[in-house]
Amino acid sequence: MLSFLVFSPVGPLGLAAASNQTITQHSFVLLNGYMDDTKIYQTDSGFAGQKMVVGTRGSGFVSRRQSVDLYKSDDGNSGMDFNEWAVMDYKPYTPNPTESQLKNALCAKNYDVGSVFSESYSNINQLFKDTNIHQDENVSVYQMHSYIDGTAKVGARYQNGSGAVPTMTMGSVYVGQGWIQEEMVMGDNPPLILPCP
Repeated sequence: MLSFLVFSPVGPLGLAAASNQTITQHSFVLLNGYMDDTKIYQTDSGFAGQKMVVGTRGSGFVSRRQSVDLYKSDDGNSGMDFNEWAVMDYKPYTPNPTESQLKNALCAKNYDVGSVFSESYSNINQLFKDTNIHQDENVSVYQMHSYIDGTAKVGARYQNGSGAVPTMTMGSVYVGQGWIQEEMVMGDNPPLILPCP
């Protein structure tokens, strides 16, 4: 069973010229197999600000593109833009038995910005990956492009300060054959905007 969840009480849309916390995220998944993917976005804690949860879980063929722009400025203005395009076709999926002990993992943290990104691969029959990371005291840029025949796990979190609410949390598991792209920019007024994959 392939299920799809979007909860989106989103306020006024649009980007601010000057913002203190900004996330720009683009992702593309082309998968024949099983996926369990959840992303949570919020601009404030409790019942304030904008909130959104989006998730996909199940087996089959999935082609999906997502784009998110989220900001929160010092003066209290905040907003969120979200777009999702998807084609999903349910079919049962049973992973091929593998004796592969081949694994690969990466975890990058930026304490100045408050971001973490991780990717790991297991039961690898085949893996082609290209991961680029830029981190400094103002911004974190994560770009992951992978083709996997096996299992991939991708996670990220952005929380600007220990007392702040997590602005973005995501966790994804992909099993089967797939092409996965995640591109994220997080920080204080990031200087660049990523193109859609």
